[in-house]
Amino acid sequence: MKKFRKVLDGLTTSSPGGTMGSPSCGSAAGTPTAAPTPKEIDVQETLVSENFQLCKTVRHGFPYQPTSLAFDPVQKILAIGSRSGGVRILGRPGVDCYCQHESGAAVLQLQFLINEGALVTACADDTLHLWNLRQRRPAVLHSLKFNRERITFCHLPFQSKWLYVGTERGNTHIVNIESFILSGYVIMWNKAIELSTKTHPGPVVHLSDSPKDEGKLLIGFEGGTIVQWDLRAKKADFRIYYDEAIHSVSWHHEGKQFMCSHSDGSLTLWTLRNTTKPFQVTFPHGKIQKDGRKESCKPILKVEYKTSRSSEPFVIFSGGLSYDKAGRRPALTIMHGKAITVLEMDYPIVEFMVLCETPYNNEVQDPYAVVVLLEKDLIVVDLTQSNFPVFENPYPMDIHESPVTCTAYFADCPPDIIPILYSIGAKNKKTGYSHKEWPIGGGTWTLGSHTYPEIIITGHADGSIKFWDASAFTLQMLYKLKTSKVFEKPKPGEGRAAELGEEDPFAVQMVSWCPHSRIFCVVGISAHIILYRFSKYDANTQIVSLEVRLQCEPEDIITPSENENNPCFSEPGSHSPQPHHQHPLSPGSRTPDGAKDSIPCLKVKDKMVRVPPGYQSDLVIQLLWVDGEPPQQITSLDLNSAYGLLAFGNCNGLAVVDYLQKTVILCISTLDLYGATDPYQRLTRSPRRNRQSTSEHCMRGLSNFYSDSKKRIRTSYQSLTELTDNQQSIDMERSKSPTSDHVNGHCTSPTSQPCSAGKPRIPMGPEGPRLTRRGPGRPPFRKAQSAACMEISLPVSHTEGHASRRAMLQQLHGVTMYSHDEHHTTAAYCWNERESRENSFSRSRSSSVSSIDRDTKEAITTLQFGESYGRKSDALPTPCLWVGTSLGVGILIPLSIPTDHEERMEDPVTVGPSGAVQMLKGSVLRFGFLDCNGALIQSPYEVWRDLNAPEDPDRTRRRKLVHFSPSSSQDAFGEGHLAVVCSERQAKVFLMPSQSCLFVHNITESSFVLRADVVSLCNSVCLACFCANGHVMTLSLPSLRPLMDVNYLPLTDMRIARTFCFTNEGQALYLSSPTEIQRITYSQEMCDNLQEMLGELFTPIETPEAQNRGFLKGFFGGNAHTFDREELFGEAAAGKASRSLAQHIPGQGGVEGMKVAASGAVGELARARIALDERGQRLGELEERTALMMTSAETFSKHAHELMLKCKDKKWYQF
Repeated sequence: MKKFRKVLDGLTTSSPGGTMGSPSCGSAAGTPTAAPTPKEIDVQETLVSENFQLCKTVRHGFPYQPTSLAFDPVQKILAIGSRSGGVRILGRPGVDCYCQHESGAAVLQLQFLINEGALVTACADDTLHLWNLRQRRPAVLHSLKFNRERITFCHLPFQSKWLYVGTERGNTHIVNIESFILSGYVIMWNKAIELSTKTHPGPVVHLSDSPKDEGKLLIGFEGGTIVQWDLRAKKADFRIYYDEAIHSVSWHHEGKQFMCSHSDGSLTLWTLRNTTKPFQVTFPHGKIQKDGRKESCKPILKVEYKTSRSSEPFVIFSGGLSYDKAGRRPALTIMHGKAITVLEMDYPIVEFMVLCETPYNNEVQDPYAVVVLLEKDLIVVDLTQSNFPVFENPYPMDIHESPVTCTAYFADCPPDIIPILYSIGAKNKKTGYSHKEWPIGGGTWTLGSHTYPEIIITGHADGSIKFWDASAFTLQMLYKLKTSKVFEKPKPGEGRAAELGEEDPFAVQMVSWCPHSRIFCVVGISAHIILYRFSKYDANTQIVSLEVRLQCEPEDIITPSENENNPCFSEPGSHSPQPHHQHPLSPGSRTPDGAKDSIPCLKVKDKMVRVPPGYQSDLVIQLLWVDGEPPQQITSLDLNSAYGLLAFGNCNGLAVVDYLQKTVILCISTLDLYGATDPYQRLTRSPRRNRQSTSEHCMRGLSNFYSDSKKRIRTSYQSLTELTDNQQSIDMERSKSPTSDHVNGHCTSPTSQPCSAGKPRIPMGPEGPRLTRRGPGRPPFRKAQSAACMEISLPVSHTEGHASRRAMLQQLHGVTMYSHDEHHTTAAYCWNERESRENSFSRSRSSSVSSIDRDTKEAITTLQFGESYGRKSDALPTPCLWVGTSLGVGILIPLSIPTDHEERMEDPVTVGPSGAVQMLKGSVLRFGFLDCNGALIQSPYEVWRDLNAPEDPDRTRRRKLVHFSPSSSQDAFGEGHLAVVCSERQAKVFLMPSQSCLFVHNITESSFVLRADVVSLCNSVCLACFCANGHVMTLSLPSLRPLMDVNYLPLTDMRIARTFCFTNEGQALYLSSPTEIQRITYSQEMCDNLQEMLGELFTPIETPEAQNRGFLKGFFGGNAHTFDREELFGEAAAGKASRSLAQHIPGQGGVEGMKVAASGAVGELARARIALDERGQRLGELEERTALMMTSAETFSKHAHELMLKCKDKKWYQF
């Protein structure tokens, strides 16, 4: 509970500095300011630190850079390992678990302990890990680190506790799974091969026990050697030497023959009767050429040889295609009898696995499906149908179908929105899938009690939008929208967009969605905005287009002090620039034909268009080229369905559009927004003025200031269509300005000319520079900036934060942005840095600082419509637009909107002069509004109505608006409300309409805030922030007390920065890799209920019984069932392995972790209970085995008696 005082009335008009968050507002975190308090009001803050805990919840999408695959045929769960050390375990829809190795080493191989609820992983750091899957969050029980050998292959026989481990040296070690201790039994490579062999056989690439006899181990070496090792006799039964390298081996279930795949694209079939030469050699894709030679083929990386009761055996392999056919896609080949089917894949095959009915390798396999793991997809092929259709994947594996460029997260949505989106999206689903049930159906999952409708929206590089149902920790695609359909297809080599070389002109930059009114707005990279309305009916529509000229170029203002007071920028012989005429700001044009270069980047379809049900385009807004310069990218957007208004801004200015009347009601530069309340004393001039000369001096001075070796930013980047993270990196040179856009290779300094990376600057002629300008914020994109493919390392120290902050913001917003802090940092070589930072918000500008400001464009960074008080004298709240800029200024613009329905559609909306002006440190990121009781004030909205629905003569189709007045929950009308403003470094709470700063909190000094939002949690509200140094913080409202500060991510990259977003109920998400969405929670309540909401990976299932082999087959089939591995590999027989060979590392998770952590009586009871459970389980197994032996004995006695009766009266010669 927190008390604070507010000024309700009676305040006299103060100086502009007093309303701008000057030092009188207080600088201590959460400190109220001193002000007259005629009345005291209590605000009960119910949130405390105990309400917050940060943890990961679930990860969606395709595992990034997969490396390995495993399947449990009894539990029917699938595991996928990745290069970053992650393991995804999948079961039925809803059962989706992510595990991460602490080392981050790539997962080389996975082995399930079939039907035991455990998984063994072999990693690239030569460590084996045993995971316990009998808990909702798997944990490592044991680890075994090999010190002197590298692991290449592992094999775990069914129902065995001994794991065979092959190494790069060619040796085979044996590990006890229960204790994770190495056995003293070792198969050395020089013992496995003949003594006469002069070459090393190579690493072990295959290990498997014979289906006929478990005491025989088949070892495949890469060099082409195959050895069957008799484990009892400790000698080789046979050795095979083949000329071609071996990649994989697969047994026939009878154990009499096996098949190998080789590097020359051949398959060899070997029989145990004759191992001197292969029984059969085939080149499945190697055709005989005219000269009689076979085509050279690619290696067959893996082969599976599976038998079937009802048909011919299946031979399934990957690779083996001929080299001659260029451009052929990767393929999986299925040989069934004489039929050969080639399934071409969209991506390279990483691994595949055939799913069979039985876990026993000595029974007829009866394969029913093939799981194919591709580099960027997972497919399952149905083998039971002749055309081999694929199963419809229930997991969201296509998030990265086109690279993700932005995300939005909405929790607690209207309950009717998900069914309606699903019904519309279901009509466009693909067909041709297998009609059978998805074969990976393991685990259990139930709908938790703490569920509510959640929707995630992803924007993509190809202009598509996907709506996902994210309720109850699941993810299912609801609806897909293609924004590119609004425009004509750009022809190659035509238009201004083609001149820029953009390959992704429709890439989505940001979205805005009102779930209640179902109005959706998309901002594209080509400076375009599309507004959509939702309809359940198709319609013929004409797309309305507005063209806005938002380009700010004030006239030159030449002052005598310009060169006198700026020694850092003056140069003898510099030429005076030619003055340019000011281009007036146009409210827009609906005709594509205008003045020269006054054209948009894209062309809207001008014909009548048939649109299907769903989201239908209502209005397209495009910014125009001006005088050969492309429009700046849009940096902020907000819409309000109750007002019928849409606002957007960039580094040139602000525009407000009335989408009901399809008109532009405001188009103004940022400088003109201030009017007489401009907090900066600055002069403006044309951006063209002496750009080259000034650029060289600016960069020369700044390179001296930033000469410290620590001020280095490593930026790695990629194009949209490539999903590899760290493929290319650039070291920034010291000669470059810290305000340069190193990601796109051109300079974005406020006083510099655009220049391409690696090219010399154009020398100045006698007439000064004449360059074709792209504008400092419009880089010559080859491809759009993708959230999935951008990465930047951010220093978090106090001295390094400025250059990295600028580079990050340029990537984050795709535009040049300047904050209040950066001006002083840029000019800091003229005076002490510390003094500049301390005085940057209280003193007036000197002439040297003003010289930099003259070229600075102030970007609009955030916009928010809402009911507020435009001026101190207002008695009632009115519609307003809050505007935040990159210089840390918050501006309040009152709006006059007709209330009557008819008047609203005819009378214009008027915009009043700007009212309140507040100032903070850093760019403004977010606005939020609370009433005087501390409750969150929602923005007003229009109730959804279908404009294409058949008209009902009895009901008039009028707009129904829902307003949330600031005084609706208060006793006295007009008491005002609280405005929460958050910037990159500060958060402030103001009381409206007096505009008094009640609380201020300095969020960070060494870093800066990337994302901030006012969210509801536990029937209260708080301010959630995500910083560039990886910290996630929450602050109480309105007192701004720190409630949580967790160093969640040690280093932030651009992908996370661009996609991180908060939502209500304590949830957030970000793109953890180019293909995966990671959801997290910062709510203690959700963390407590997390176990209930996650799926169970392990379910108790009885292991299927082995088939009865029959008396004669069992009698003549060898003594496979009498093989005792414990007798051979145990410490008593084999001894202990060398301690230096491998190191055992006990895990802290699962039952073992519980045993270590438990103590006292409770721990003893828990251990006793576990022991009893284990003893009961073993007794049950013993009882089952005893019953099975009795049954076998009875059967044997019966057959023996029948045989005796049959042979009793026969003579010896009758047999």
